[in-house]
Amino acid sequence: MTFLNHTHPSVPHYDSSEWDWLRGALATIDRDYGMLNRVFHNGPDTHVLHHLFSTIPHYHAMEATKAIKPLLGEYYQFDGTPVYTALWRESRECIYVEKDEGRQDNGVFWFKNKL
Repeated sequence: MTFLNHTHPSVPHYDSSEWDWLRGALATIDRDYGMLNRVFHNGPDTHVLHHLFSTIPHYHAMEATKAIKPLLGEYYQFDGTPVYTALWRESRECIYVEKDEGRQDNGVFWFKNKL
């Protein structure tokens, strides 16, 4: 289940020179699994919240996610791509991580797929 919450071209990865708790917590994405959201106790569609506040019970996760979205603004990530399409896309496009092409000296890595 969490593969798709941690795997997306817009999710950065960090080495020790750039990582901190907040950056690590925001390196995830919410996804809509449709009817499966209830089966998984809203884990896929409230995963960003889970990373920030892991002790919030799942039955309050939706209302808490609605509350944090405006606070996070551009730092909140959601992908509404259908699950099977996203699974196929991420399996093909997110093979490994590589340093940001613009700056070789920083510790920010992005998913790549060119072998």
